[in-house]
Amino acid sequence: MERVTTGIPGLDTIIGGGYPRGTNVLICGSSGTGKTIFCTQFLEEGIVEKNEPGIFITLEERTADLQDEMLGLGWDLAEHQRNGNLMIIDAASPRIGASEGSELRIGSNFEIDALVLDIHRAATRIGAKRLVLDSIPALMLKVGESEEFRGALFRLSALLLEIGLTSLMTTESIDPFLVSRYGIEEFLARGIIVLSLEEEVSDLKRFLRVRKMRGTSHSLKNIPFEIVKEKGIVLYVAK
Repeated sequence: MERVTTGIPGLDTIIGGGYPRGTNVLICGSSGTGKTIFCTQFLEEGIVEKNEPGIFITLEERTADLQDEMLGLGWDLAEHQRNGNLMIIDAASPRIGASEGSELRIGSNFEIDALVLDIHRAATRIGAKRLVLDSIPALMLKVGESEEFRGALFRLSALLLEIGLTSLMTTESIDPFLVSRYGIEEFLARGIIVLSLEEEVSDLKRFLRVRKMRGTSHSLKNIPFEIVKEKGIVLYVAK
């Protein structure tokens, strides 16, 4: 099986060498667990180390805010855009219409089929191998009713599998007994990684757990991690 490196040191070993190429993985966690950083690290590693262009679909943060946040970790997304290695599809900004170059903007006229078409066009334009969608709850707010939302998720998932992109999609976990916010996302994903914040004594500590990964064996342990400047997410895997 061909593998795609995760960009997270230590995680490749835990899941047998990386994500199965072409799979879609759900990244779950409450606010502040590091979901966006986790996903951006995947794209950054692909661009810098593997010559694999990527697509970032942002439904929560404007492109400029995302660029500023990640620059603080040493990741220059704007440079990747200029070099043609990254396409950002901005569905968070209020501006309507497509811009030239390495960013597409989708405003109040949001339609899921238009987004699917833009993903296909962007993947073809830059030869993308990796994709991030952040986030599914924001998609729900734009799509609306639950039946339409289910259909939108299915069409997105089917497209990503069809064109062979290895993709990460984020969602919220608002109940400790539920994996995802809506309870349906995990059934469309071939992998699930849960990021959590847990209280130990008087401190909050971050943990990662691989809950599901089809096509490969994996650890089920709760693994501590930190977010480190210039490095991103660092796992502390016991040897």
